[in-house]
Amino acid sequence: MKLTNTALALRPITPKDAPFLREVYASTREAEMERVPFWTDLMKKEFLNSQFEAQHEYYQKNYIGAYFWVIEFENKTIGRLYLHENFQGLGMRIIDISILPDYRNRGFGQAIFKDLMDRAADLEKPLTIHVEAFNPAKNLYTRLGFKKISETNGVYHLMEWKHTI
Repeated sequence: MKLTNTALALRPITPKDAPFLREVYASTREAEMERVPFWTDLMKKEFLNSQFEAQHEYYQKNYIGAYFWVIEFENKTIGRLYLHENFQGLGMRIIDISILPDYRNRGFGQAIFKDLMDRAADLEKPLTIHVEAFNPAKNLYTRLGFKKISETNGVYHLMEWKHTI
């Protein structure tokens, strides 16, 4: 997939990306780890590694045919984007998008979302993403026109964007 922002690029993940992917995953759980001050740094690292491995294995097994990309900015790895263009024959599903903290709030996520929305419009498919209710990125999705279409356990919101003519 080509991105409009030419300083950004996507490339398929490789086994050599595993340490970076762990780092990106851990960065998404920093606030949560701060709420367990009685855990040592080693305990937190081991927990996050096991959670990453479980999530990575789940995604690889349950999203057959999906794209698993590293996001690069000026040739530096800054995040990950996992996308299925025909999830269950219903539309495009953003499985995960995560960007390292130093690169958040710089417009990269929004630029990628706009490109994904353009792709979904070209394919005449809806674009969906699951997001935790408390995730600050939910505000971006809402601003971009995503609507909550379902909820799981009061925590996970399935949000959808549809192209309108």
